Amino acid sequence: MKYIMRILESVLASITANIFLLGYMAPTDSVPWLAFVPLLLILYFVVNVVPCYASWRLQTARLRCCADGCELLEVFLISTGISAVYNIYCWISLYPFESPWVWTTCIGSALFCILIEAVIFWNGIIRIYLTSVQLGVKWRVIGALCGMIPIVHLIVLGIMIRMVRGEVQTENHKILLDIERGPQRICQTKYPILLVHGVFFRDSKHFNYWGRIPHELEVNGAVLFYGNHGSAASVQDSAAELDARIRQIVTDTGCGKVNVIAHSKGGLDCRYALSELGTDQYVASLTTINTPHRGCKFADYLLKKIPEGQQRAIAATYNKTLHKIGEPSPDFMAAVRDLTEEACLERNKVLKERTGVYRKSVGSKLNRPSSGRFPLNFSYRFVKNFDEGNDGLVGVSSFAWGEDYQFVQAKGKRGISHGDMIDLNRENFDGFDVREFYVKLVSGLREQGL
Repeated sequence: MKYIMRILESVLASITANIFLLGYMAPTDSVPWLAFVPLLLILYFVVNVVPCYASWRLQTARLRCCADGCELLEVFLISTGISAVYNIYCWISLYPFESPWVWTTCIGSALFCILIEAVIFWNGIIRIYLTSVQLGVKWRVIGALCGMIPIVHLIVLGIMIRMVRGEVQTENHKILLDIERGPQRICQTKYPILLVHGVFFRDSKHFNYWGRIPHELEVNGAVLFYGNHGSAASVQDSAAELDARIRQIVTDTGCGKVNVIAHSKGGLDCRYALSELGTDQYVASLTTINTPHRGCKFADYLLKKIPEGQQRAIAATYNKTLHKIGEPSPDFMAAVRDLTEEACLERNKVLKERTGVYRKSVGSKLNRPSSGRFPLNFSYRFVKNFDEGNDGLVGVSSFAWGEDYQFVQAKGKRGISHGDMIDLNRENFDGFDVREFYVKLVSGLREQGL
């Protein structure tokens, strides 16, 4: 049905765009075409306001706007093609032009056609530019730059339509799935979840480090807290902050324990807290996500290649900036040094794996440099020199820890980066649904009675 409606809308747009040329080419004894102009314009207006007849079934206004924008752009592509072919046919049929009136009619009709098609195009492109998440900055810029390049702009437009169509389908399915399983509260664990970020990030109300994951977990019953520790510090100092945070949560809520999910360096910080600070008595489980348990060789590479003077300058700039925005004592170099292979291996000799805490680790990798988002697609090439399989920062050999290790892979050529594992870019791609991964991860903790 949707394809039939799209064709009808495209034909309507084509007739409206070429109404004057159709009237001129029609036999003199036929029904006067100009009599249909008001009706066509009314129908054309309706199509521009409500282009997708089925968008009302979508669950949010944003998705409805995305779907309507895609519909308009597809109508634009089809009707523009029909109009182009018809205009070429008419111009060839009328050539040579016998009077200025023919010239005026053809040129006037062509301008009117361009206007009608332009309204459809801009109506559609503005809708998806304003509402789509998956287009991101990249495709918005590409669309703007390629808009005036013949043939290329049609290819780019087709890619953008496909991306937004996929976004609408994926997000609507996700909402319906959550509505269906909502009463089951599959992420309502015995102990609340504490999300611990990695290095060089902070927990913020304006930009969530964990992307769309927290919302998905909460919709399915999870109770969430955040580490709220500094962005850059030694493992020992970050562990002390997290220990204080966990004790505060347990005291304030009376929950007894928490389930910790920690990404990247956050996993090292939590391991230290459990082993050396007595935090284990307040932790039911620790799940590390892409944590460099045996070190990040990329950190070793940077410390060796970048001169000490530049290192100090970068560290000073970072520490000064973070101090100005409210972080008490950031320490850039301490954080980087504690990520090196030597530092991690030495720490592993000392840390004790406390009993009574369920320990799980997760890892992933990119499959090729071009698959991830910047800057991990760039760093992947360097890391690959000393870690063949890596996620853009950490080698696969460094991820495994605890009694349960899960290596996550995506179908196809893309792979899963260090940032993809926390939905950093809010990106949907084939073969891996990061939000659903965390739902299953947390529901697994629930099934274990945690």
